Amino acid sequence: MIGADKETARSSNRFLIKLTAIATLGGLLFGYDSGVISGALLYLKDDLQLDTLQEGIVVSSLLFGAIFGALLGGKLSDVIGRRGSLMVCAGLLLFGALGSAVAPNYEFMVIARILLGLGVGAASVTVPIFLAEMAPAHRRGRIVTINELMIVTGQFLAFVTNSLLDQLIQDPQVWRWMLGVATIPAVALFAGMMLLPDSPRWYALKGRYADTRRVLELSRPSRQAAEEYDLVVEHIRREKKIDRGAALRDLKTFPWMRRLLWVGVGLAVASQVTGVNTINYFAPTILRSTGLGTSAALVLTIAVGVISIAGTLIGIYLLGRFNHRPLLLTGFYGIIGSLVTLAAAFQLPESNGRSYAVLVAMMMFMFFMQTFVGIGTWLMLSELFPIAIRGFAMGLAVLMLWTANTLISFIFPIMNAGIGSTGTFAIFVGLNIISTIFLVKFLPETKGKTLEEFEEDYAAKHGGFLGAPLRSSVTTSH
Repeated sequence: MIGADKETARSSNRFLIKLTAIATLGGLLFGYDSGVISGALLYLKDDLQLDTLQEGIVVSSLLFGAIFGALLGGKLSDVIGRRGSLMVCAGLLLFGALGSAVAPNYEFMVIARILLGLGVGAASVTVPIFLAEMAPAHRRGRIVTINELMIVTGQFLAFVTNSLLDQLIQDPQVWRWMLGVATIPAVALFAGMMLLPDSPRWYALKGRYADTRRVLELSRPSRQAAEEYDLVVEHIRREKKIDRGAALRDLKTFPWMRRLLWVGVGLAVASQVTGVNTINYFAPTILRSTGLGTSAALVLTIAVGVISIAGTLIGIYLLGRFNHRPLLLTGFYGIIGSLVTLAAAFQLPESNGRSYAVLVAMMMFMFFMQTFVGIGTWLMLSELFPIAIRGFAMGLAVLMLWTANTLISFIFPIMNAGIGSTGTFAIFVGLNIISTIFLVKFLPETKGKTLEEFEEDYAAKHGGFLGAPLRSSVTTSH
Protein backbone atom coordinates (compact mmCIF):
# COMPACT_ATOMS: atom_id res chain seq x y z
CA MET A 1 0.00 0.00 0.00
CA ILE A 2 2.84 2.34 0.88
CA GLY A 3 4.51 1.53 -2.45
CA ALA A 4 1.30 2.33 -4.32
CA ASP A 5 0.99 5.67 -2.50
CA LYS A 6 4.56 6.57 -3.43
CA GLU A 7 3.97 5.69 -7.07
CA THR A 8 0.78 7.81 -7.08
CA ALA A 9 2.73 10.73 -5.59
CA ARG A 10 5.46 10.36 -8.22
CA SER A 11 2.88 10.20 -11.00
CA SER A 12 1.15 13.34 -9.69
CA ASN A 13 4.48 15.13 -9.48
CA ARG A 14 5.37 14.19 -13.06
CA PHE A 15 2.02 15.50 -14.27
CA LEU A 16 2.45 18.81 -12.44
CA ILE A 17 5.97 19.25 -13.85
CA LYS A 18 4.70 18.61 -17.38
CA LEU A 19 1.76 20.96 -16.82
CA THR A 20 3.97 23.77 -15.52
CA ALA A 21 6.61 23.35 -18.23
CA ILE A 22 4.03 23.53 -21.02
CA ALA A 23 1.71 26.24 -19.68
CA THR A 24 4.52 28.62 -18.70
CA LEU A 25 5.74 28.71 -22.30
CA GLY A 26 3.04 31.39 -22.47
CA GLY A 27 5.04 33.39 -19.91
CA LEU A 28 8.28 32.80 -21.81
CA LEU A 29 6.67 34.19 -24.97
CA PHE A 30 5.28 37.11 -22.95
CA GLY A 31 8.83 38.01 -21.88
CA TYR A 32 10.55 37.32 -25.21
CA ASP A 33 8.08 39.21 -27.40
CA SER A 34 8.07 42.25 -25.11
CA GLY A 35 11.88 42.34 -24.88
CA VAL A 36 13.13 41.39 -28.35
CA ILE A 37 11.99 44.59 -30.07
CA SER A 38 14.63 46.67 -28.23
CA GLY A 39 17.40 45.00 -30.24
CA ALA A 40 15.48 44.36 -33.46
CA LEU A 41 14.51 48.03 -33.68
CA LEU A 42 18.14 49.04 -34.19
CA TYR A 43 18.01 47.36 -37.62
CA LEU A 44 14.38 47.37 -38.72
CA LYS A 45 13.98 51.14 -38.31
CA ASP A 46 16.47 51.61 -41.17
CA ASP A 47 15.28 48.64 -43.22
CA LEU A 48 11.63 49.75 -43.08
CA GLN A 49 12.58 53.46 -43.12
CA LEU A 50 10.74 54.39 -39.93
CA ASP A 51 10.61 57.91 -38.55
CA THR A 52 10.68 58.58 -34.79
CA LEU A 53 6.89 58.48 -34.40
CA GLN A 54 6.66 55.20 -36.31
CA GLU A 55 9.37 53.67 -34.13
CA GLY A 56 7.30 54.47 -31.05
CA ILE A 57 4.17 53.03 -32.61
CA VAL A 58 5.95 49.79 -33.54
CA VAL A 59 7.12 49.38 -29.93
CA SER A 60 3.80 50.33 -28.30
CA SER A 61 1.56 48.42 -30.73
CA LEU A 62 2.24 45.21 -28.79
CA LEU A 63 1.15 46.93 -25.57
CA PHE A 64 -1.96 48.26 -27.31
CA GLY A 65 -2.87 44.76 -28.48
CA ALA A 66 -2.22 43.36 -25.01
CA ILE A 67 -4.88 45.64 -23.51
CA PHE A 68 -7.56 44.01 -25.65
CA GLY A 69 -5.91 40.60 -25.38
CA ALA A 70 -6.43 40.73 -21.62
CA LEU A 71 -10.20 41.02 -22.10
CA LEU A 72 -10.09 38.37 -24.83
CA GLY A 73 -8.22 35.94 -22.60
CA GLY A 74 -10.59 36.41 -19.66
CA LYS A 75 -13.70 35.89 -21.77
CA LEU A 76 -12.29 32.96 -23.75
CA SER A 77 -11.10 31.18 -20.61
CA ASP A 78 -14.66 31.22 -19.26
CA VAL A 79 -16.32 30.17 -22.53
CA ILE A 80 -13.98 27.61 -24.11
CA GLY A 81 -11.88 26.76 -21.07
CA ARG A 82 -8.41 27.61 -19.85
CA ARG A 83 -6.83 25.02 -22.16
CA GLY A 84 -8.73 26.20 -25.24
CA SER A 85 -7.88 29.82 -24.48
CA LEU A 86 -4.16 28.99 -24.29
CA MET A 87 -4.33 27.20 -27.65
CA VAL A 88 -5.85 30.35 -29.15
CA CYS A 89 -3.04 32.36 -27.51
CA ALA A 90 -0.45 30.06 -29.07
CA GLY A 91 -2.01 30.59 -32.50
CA LEU A 92 -2.00 34.38 -32.10
CA LEU A 93 1.62 34.35 -30.88
CA LEU A 94 2.70 32.09 -33.76
CA PHE A 95 1.12 34.16 -36.53
CA GLY A 96 2.15 37.41 -34.85
CA ALA A 97 5.79 36.30 -34.71
CA LEU A 98 5.71 35.06 -38.32
CA GLY A 99 4.09 38.29 -39.47
CA SER A 100 6.66 40.41 -37.66
CA ALA A 101 9.54 38.41 -39.12
CA VAL A 102 8.36 38.72 -42.74
CA ALA A 103 6.87 42.23 -42.53
CA PRO A 104 7.54 44.06 -45.83
CA ASN A 105 6.57 47.50 -44.53
CA TYR A 106 5.61 49.58 -41.50
CA GLU A 107 1.86 48.96 -41.74
CA PHE A 108 2.27 45.18 -41.89
CA MET A 109 4.64 45.28 -38.91
CA VAL A 110 2.15 47.23 -36.76
CA ILE A 111 -0.65 44.77 -37.55
CA ALA A 112 1.62 41.81 -36.73
CA ARG A 113 2.71 43.45 -33.45
CA ILE A 114 -0.92 44.08 -32.46
CA LEU A 115 -1.63 40.40 -33.16
CA LEU A 116 1.32 39.50 -30.94
CA GLY A 117 -0.06 41.80 -28.27
CA LEU A 118 -3.43 40.07 -28.36
CA GLY A 119 -1.65 36.76 -27.69
CA VAL A 120 0.61 38.20 -24.99
CA GLY A 121 -2.30 39.90 -23.20
CA ALA A 122 -4.53 36.83 -23.37
CA ALA A 123 -1.74 34.56 -22.13
CA SER A 124 -0.96 36.92 -19.24
CA VAL A 125 -4.54 36.38 -18.01
CA THR A 126 -5.03 32.71 -18.76
CA VAL A 127 -1.74 31.13 -17.67
CA PRO A 128 -1.98 32.21 -13.98
CA ILE A 129 -5.65 31.16 -13.79
CA PHE A 130 -4.91 27.77 -15.34
CA LEU A 131 -1.96 27.08 -13.05
CA ALA A 132 -3.79 28.24 -9.89
CA GLU A 133 -6.82 26.06 -10.64
CA MET A 134 -4.74 23.01 -11.51
CA ALA A 135 -2.26 23.13 -8.63
CA PRO A 136 -2.82 21.56 -5.18
CA ALA A 137 -3.19 24.26 -2.54
CA HIS A 138 0.12 23.44 -0.86
CA ARG A 139 2.02 23.88 -4.17
CA ARG A 140 -0.05 26.64 -5.75
CA GLY A 141 2.27 29.48 -4.78
CA ARG A 142 5.38 27.94 -6.28
CA ILE A 143 3.70 26.63 -9.43
CA VAL A 144 2.00 29.94 -10.29
CA THR A 145 5.16 31.96 -9.64
CA ILE A 146 7.17 29.82 -12.07
CA ASN A 147 5.30 31.80 -14.74
CA GLU A 148 6.90 35.05 -13.53
CA LEU A 149 10.29 33.33 -13.67
CA MET A 150 9.57 32.38 -17.28
CA ILE A 151 8.58 35.97 -18.12
CA VAL A 152 11.86 37.44 -16.88
CA THR A 153 13.75 34.52 -18.45
CA GLY A 154 12.05 35.30 -21.76
CA GLN A 155 13.16 38.93 -21.51
CA PHE A 156 16.71 37.86 -20.71
CA LEU A 157 16.74 35.35 -23.59
CA ALA A 158 15.58 38.12 -25.92
CA PHE A 159 18.59 40.27 -24.96
CA VAL A 160 20.99 37.32 -25.32
CA THR A 161 19.44 36.15 -28.61
CA ASN A 162 19.66 39.65 -30.07
CA SER A 163 23.35 39.84 -29.15
CA LEU A 164 24.18 36.36 -30.51
CA LEU A 165 22.33 36.81 -33.78
CA ASP A 166 23.95 40.21 -34.23
CA GLN A 167 27.35 38.51 -34.04
CA LEU A 168 26.47 35.45 -36.13
CA ILE A 169 24.44 37.04 -38.93
CA GLN A 170 26.18 40.00 -40.50
CA ASP A 171 23.14 41.25 -42.37
CA PRO A 172 20.94 44.36 -41.98
CA GLN A 173 17.90 42.06 -42.01
CA VAL A 174 19.06 40.12 -38.93
CA TRP A 175 16.04 41.63 -37.16
CA ARG A 176 13.81 39.17 -39.02
CA TRP A 177 15.60 36.26 -37.33
CA MET A 178 15.39 38.00 -33.95
CA LEU A 179 11.62 38.32 -34.23
CA GLY A 180 11.12 34.94 -35.91
CA VAL A 181 12.72 32.92 -33.10
CA ALA A 182 9.50 33.36 -31.10
CA THR A 183 7.69 30.96 -33.45
CA ILE A 184 9.48 27.98 -31.85
CA PRO A 185 8.01 28.26 -28.31
CA ALA A 186 4.64 29.26 -29.82
CA VAL A 187 4.46 25.95 -31.71
CA ALA A 188 5.60 24.11 -28.58
CA LEU A 189 2.85 25.77 -26.51
CA PHE A 190 0.13 24.79 -29.00
CA ALA A 191 1.34 21.19 -29.29
CA GLY A 192 1.86 20.88 -25.54
CA MET A 193 -1.63 22.09 -24.66
CA MET A 194 -3.07 19.31 -26.80
CA LEU A 195 -1.54 16.87 -24.30
CA LEU A 196 -3.13 18.49 -21.23
CA PRO A 197 -6.69 18.45 -19.83
CA ASP A 198 -8.57 21.57 -18.79
CA SER A 199 -8.84 22.92 -15.25
CA PRO A 200 -10.93 20.83 -12.81
CA ARG A 201 -12.67 24.04 -11.65
CA TRP A 202 -13.72 24.90 -15.20
CA TYR A 203 -15.01 21.36 -15.75
CA ALA A 204 -17.05 21.65 -12.54
CA LEU A 205 -18.42 25.03 -13.55
CA LYS A 206 -19.70 23.39 -16.75
CA GLY A 207 -21.22 20.44 -14.84
CA ARG A 208 -18.58 17.97 -16.08
CA TYR A 209 -17.95 16.44 -12.67
CA ALA A 210 -16.44 13.18 -13.98
CA ASP A 211 -13.74 15.24 -15.72
CA THR A 212 -13.24 17.24 -12.52
CA ARG A 213 -12.50 14.06 -10.58
CA ARG A 214 -10.28 12.67 -13.34
CA VAL A 215 -8.04 15.76 -13.47
CA LEU A 216 -7.80 16.06 -9.69
CA GLU A 217 -6.67 12.43 -9.54
CA LEU A 218 -3.94 13.19 -12.09
CA SER A 219 -2.42 15.90 -9.91
CA ARG A 220 -3.13 14.79 -6.31
CA PRO A 221 -2.83 11.65 -4.21
CA SER A 222 -6.12 9.72 -4.24
CA ARG A 223 -7.30 10.76 -0.78
CA GLN A 224 -6.52 14.43 -1.32
CA ALA A 225 -8.17 14.33 -4.77
CA ALA A 226 -11.36 12.87 -3.27
CA GLU A 227 -11.48 15.49 -0.51
CA GLU A 228 -10.87 18.37 -2.92
CA TYR A 229 -13.41 16.98 -5.37
CA ASP A 230 -16.10 17.07 -2.68
CA LEU A 231 -15.12 20.63 -1.76
CA VAL A 232 -15.13 21.89 -5.36
CA VAL A 233 -18.41 20.22 -6.26
CA GLU A 234 -20.14 21.43 -3.09
CA HIS A 235 -18.96 24.95 -3.80
CA ILE A 236 -20.07 24.92 -7.46
CA ARG A 237 -23.49 23.47 -6.60
CA ARG A 238 -23.99 26.13 -3.96
CA GLU A 239 -23.10 28.77 -6.54
CA LYS A 240 -25.75 27.42 -8.91
CA LYS A 241 -28.43 27.31 -6.19
CA ILE A 242 -28.19 31.06 -5.65
CA ASP A 243 -28.83 31.62 -9.36
CA ARG A 244 -25.70 33.42 -10.33
CA GLY A 245 -25.55 34.48 -13.92
CA ALA A 246 -23.25 36.60 -16.00
CA ALA A 247 -20.23 38.16 -14.31
CA LEU A 248 -21.60 41.72 -14.58
CA ARG A 249 -24.87 40.67 -12.93
CA ASP A 250 -22.99 38.91 -10.16
CA LEU A 251 -20.89 42.01 -9.54
CA LYS A 252 -24.01 44.16 -9.33
CA THR A 253 -25.69 41.73 -6.94
CA PHE A 254 -22.82 40.89 -4.56
CA PRO A 255 -20.88 43.79 -2.97
CA TRP A 256 -18.12 41.51 -1.68
CA MET A 257 -17.37 40.46 -5.27
CA ARG A 258 -17.12 44.11 -6.32
CA ARG A 259 -14.76 44.73 -3.42
CA LEU A 260 -12.48 41.87 -4.48
CA LEU A 261 -12.57 43.06 -8.09
CA TRP A 262 -11.41 46.56 -7.13
CA VAL A 263 -8.74 45.17 -4.82
CA GLY A 264 -7.43 43.10 -7.73
CA VAL A 265 -7.58 46.02 -10.17
CA GLY A 266 -5.82 48.23 -7.61
CA LEU A 267 -3.08 45.64 -7.13
CA ALA A 268 -2.61 45.28 -10.92
CA VAL A 269 -2.28 49.04 -11.43
CA ALA A 270 -0.01 49.39 -8.37
CA SER A 271 2.40 46.85 -9.89
CA GLN A 272 2.83 49.13 -12.91
CA VAL A 273 3.04 52.52 -11.19
CA THR A 274 6.12 51.15 -9.46
CA GLY A 275 7.79 52.34 -12.67
CA VAL A 276 9.12 48.88 -13.50
CA ASN A 277 8.73 49.32 -17.22
CA THR A 278 10.67 52.58 -17.23
CA ILE A 279 13.57 50.27 -16.29
CA ASN A 280 12.60 47.36 -18.56
CA TYR A 281 12.10 49.47 -21.69
CA PHE A 282 14.46 52.41 -21.12
CA ALA A 283 17.39 51.07 -19.04
CA PRO A 284 19.97 51.63 -21.83
CA THR A 285 18.59 55.11 -22.47
CA ILE A 286 18.72 55.97 -18.76
CA LEU A 287 22.29 54.72 -18.42
CA ARG A 288 23.42 56.50 -21.57
CA SER A 289 21.96 59.75 -20.21
CA THR A 290 24.41 59.51 -17.30
CA GLY A 291 27.38 59.74 -19.68
CA LEU A 292 28.01 56.10 -20.61
CA GLY A 293 28.58 55.09 -24.22
CA THR A 294 25.95 53.07 -26.10
CA SER A 295 27.87 49.77 -25.97
CA ALA A 296 28.58 50.11 -22.25
CA ALA A 297 24.94 50.92 -21.55
CA LEU A 298 23.76 47.82 -23.46
CA VAL A 299 26.21 45.54 -21.68
CA LEU A 300 25.35 46.90 -18.23
CA THR A 301 21.63 46.45 -18.95
CA ILE A 302 22.25 42.69 -18.91
CA ALA A 303 23.11 43.04 -15.20
CA VAL A 304 19.56 44.30 -14.61
CA GLY A 305 18.23 41.17 -16.37
CA VAL A 306 20.39 38.89 -14.24
CA ILE A 307 19.11 40.56 -11.06
CA SER A 308 15.53 40.04 -12.28
CA ILE A 309 16.05 36.29 -12.67
CA ALA A 310 17.91 35.95 -9.35
CA GLY A 311 15.26 37.96 -7.54
CA THR A 312 12.46 35.85 -8.98
CA LEU A 313 14.15 32.63 -7.82
CA ILE A 314 14.55 34.06 -4.31
CA GLY A 315 10.92 35.19 -4.37
CA ILE A 316 9.68 31.71 -5.27
CA TYR A 317 11.60 30.34 -2.29
CA LEU A 318 10.19 32.98 0.09
CA LEU A 319 6.59 32.58 -1.09
CA GLY A 320 6.80 28.90 -0.19
CA ARG A 321 7.59 29.78 3.43
CA PHE A 322 5.93 33.09 4.30
CA ASN A 323 2.53 34.74 3.90
CA HIS A 324 1.95 36.51 0.60
CA ARG A 325 0.64 39.85 1.86
CA PRO A 326 3.62 40.88 4.02
CA LEU A 327 6.08 39.82 1.31
CA LEU A 328 4.28 41.97 -1.26
CA LEU A 329 4.24 44.96 1.08
CA THR A 330 7.95 44.46 1.81
CA GLY A 331 8.55 44.80 -1.91
CA PHE A 332 6.72 48.13 -2.06
CA TYR A 333 8.70 49.47 0.90
CA GLY A 334 11.93 48.45 -0.85
CA ILE A 335 10.81 49.98 -4.14
CA ILE A 336 10.10 53.32 -2.46
CA GLY A 337 13.58 53.31 -0.93
CA SER A 338 15.18 52.33 -4.25
CA LEU A 339 13.37 55.09 -6.16
CA VAL A 340 14.45 57.67 -3.58
CA THR A 341 18.04 56.46 -4.08
CA LEU A 342 17.69 56.56 -7.86
CA ALA A 343 16.26 60.09 -7.85
CA ALA A 344 19.10 61.25 -5.59
CA ALA A 345 21.79 59.57 -7.74
CA PHE A 346 20.92 61.80 -10.69
CA GLN A 347 21.89 64.81 -8.58
CA LEU A 348 25.53 63.65 -8.40
CA PRO A 349 28.11 65.35 -10.64
CA GLU A 350 28.49 63.63 -14.03
CA SER A 351 31.14 60.92 -13.74
CA ASN A 352 31.58 57.16 -13.92
CA GLY A 353 30.68 57.09 -10.23
CA ARG A 354 27.33 58.69 -10.98
CA SER A 355 26.65 56.18 -13.76
CA TYR A 356 27.36 53.25 -11.48
CA ALA A 357 25.32 54.78 -8.64
CA VAL A 358 22.35 54.94 -11.02
CA LEU A 359 22.99 51.33 -12.10
CA VAL A 360 23.14 50.12 -8.48
CA ALA A 361 19.88 51.93 -7.66
CA MET A 362 18.23 50.35 -10.71
CA MET A 363 19.47 46.91 -9.65
CA MET A 364 18.13 47.49 -6.11
CA PHE A 365 14.79 48.45 -7.63
CA MET A 366 14.61 45.35 -9.82
CA PHE A 367 15.58 43.12 -6.90
CA PHE A 368 12.65 44.32 -4.77
CA MET A 369 10.35 44.35 -7.79
CA GLN A 370 11.03 40.80 -8.94
CA THR A 371 11.60 39.20 -5.53
CA PHE A 372 8.45 40.52 -3.91
CA VAL A 373 6.12 42.53 -6.15
CA GLY A 374 6.34 40.89 -9.58
CA ILE A 375 5.66 37.31 -8.55
CA GLY A 376 3.41 38.36 -5.64
CA THR A 377 1.14 40.35 -7.93
CA TRP A 378 0.55 37.57 -10.46
CA LEU A 379 0.10 34.95 -7.74
CA MET A 380 -2.43 36.96 -5.76
CA LEU A 381 -4.36 37.97 -8.88
CA SER A 382 -4.73 34.27 -9.70
CA GLU A 383 -6.07 33.59 -6.18
CA LEU A 384 -8.28 36.60 -5.35
CA PHE A 385 -11.26 36.30 -7.66
CA PRO A 386 -14.29 34.02 -7.03
CA ILE A 387 -14.97 31.27 -9.55
CA ALA A 388 -18.21 32.87 -10.84
CA ILE A 389 -16.33 35.93 -12.18
CA ARG A 390 -12.73 34.67 -12.29
CA GLY A 391 -12.14 34.90 -16.03
CA PHE A 392 -13.88 38.27 -16.42
CA ALA A 393 -12.28 39.77 -13.30
CA MET A 394 -8.79 38.55 -14.17
CA GLY A 395 -9.25 39.92 -17.68
CA LEU A 396 -10.32 43.34 -16.37
CA ALA A 397 -7.48 43.51 -13.84
CA VAL A 398 -4.86 42.59 -16.43
CA LEU A 399 -6.44 44.98 -18.95
CA MET A 400 -5.90 47.78 -16.42
CA LEU A 401 -2.36 46.50 -15.81
CA TRP A 402 -1.53 46.71 -19.53
CA THR A 403 -3.27 50.09 -19.83
CA ALA A 404 -1.15 51.49 -16.99
CA ASN A 405 1.94 49.91 -18.57
CA THR A 406 1.17 51.57 -21.92
CA LEU A 407 0.45 55.01 -20.43
CA ILE A 408 3.57 55.03 -18.25
CA SER A 409 5.76 53.82 -21.13
CA PHE A 410 4.37 56.60 -23.32
CA ILE A 411 4.69 59.49 -20.86
CA PHE A 412 8.04 58.52 -19.27
CA PRO A 413 10.25 59.97 -22.05
CA ILE A 414 8.13 63.14 -22.07
CA MET A 415 8.37 63.54 -18.29
CA ASN A 416 12.06 62.75 -18.27
CA ALA A 417 12.75 65.38 -20.93
CA GLY A 418 10.49 67.95 -19.25
CA ILE A 419 11.34 67.74 -15.53
CA GLY A 420 14.47 65.61 -15.52
CA SER A 421 15.21 62.18 -14.09
CA THR A 422 15.18 63.29 -10.44
CA GLY A 423 11.74 64.89 -10.76
CA THR A 424 10.35 61.95 -12.74
CA PHE A 425 11.42 59.32 -10.25
CA ALA A 426 10.28 61.54 -7.35
CA ILE A 427 6.77 61.36 -8.84
CA PHE A 428 7.03 57.57 -8.89
CA VAL A 429 7.98 57.70 -5.20
CA GLY A 430 4.72 59.52 -4.47
CA LEU A 431 2.66 57.10 -6.56
CA ASN A 432 4.16 54.12 -4.74
CA ILE A 433 3.41 55.62 -1.33
CA ILE A 434 -0.26 55.91 -2.39
CA SER A 435 -0.22 52.31 -3.69
CA THR A 436 1.26 51.02 -0.44
CA ILE A 437 -1.39 52.77 1.68
CA PHE A 438 -4.12 51.22 -0.50
CA LEU A 439 -2.68 47.72 -0.22
CA VAL A 440 -2.11 47.96 3.55
CA LYS A 441 -5.77 48.86 3.96
CA PHE A 442 -7.48 46.50 1.51
CA LEU A 443 -5.27 43.57 0.41
CA PRO A 444 -6.29 40.25 2.07
CA GLU A 445 -4.08 37.24 2.76
CA THR A 446 -4.63 34.32 0.36
CA LYS A 447 -2.12 31.76 1.56
CA GLY A 448 -3.08 28.60 3.40
CA LYS A 449 -6.51 27.97 1.83
CA THR A 450 -7.97 26.35 -1.24
CA LEU A 451 -9.46 28.80 -3.73
CA GLU A 452 -12.95 27.81 -2.54
CA GLU A 453 -12.14 28.28 1.15
CA PHE A 454 -10.68 31.73 0.57
CA GLU A 455 -13.81 32.73 -1.38
CA GLU A 456 -16.14 31.49 1.36
CA ASP A 457 -14.19 33.18 4.14
CA TYR A 458 -13.95 36.51 2.32
CA ALA A 459 -17.65 36.48 1.45
CA ALA A 460 -18.54 35.79 5.09
CA LYS A 461 -16.29 38.59 6.34
CA HIS A 462 -17.71 41.16 3.93
CA GLY A 463 -21.41 40.47 4.11
CA GLY A 464 -21.79 37.75 1.51
CA PHE A 465 -22.06 34.62 3.67
CA LEU A 466 -23.54 31.84 1.57
CA GLY A 467 -24.36 29.20 4.13
CA ALA A 468 -22.42 26.62 6.10
CA PRO A 469 -18.71 27.17 5.49
CA LEU A 470 -16.79 24.64 3.47
CA ARG A 471 -14.73 22.27 5.54
CA SER A 472 -11.87 20.24 4.20
CA SER A 473 -8.93 18.32 5.58
CA VAL A 474 -6.95 19.06 2.42
CA THR A 475 -3.45 20.23 3.27
CA THR A 476 -3.34 23.90 2.33
CA SER A 477 -0.07 25.36 3.47
CA HIS A 478 2.01 26.58 0.52
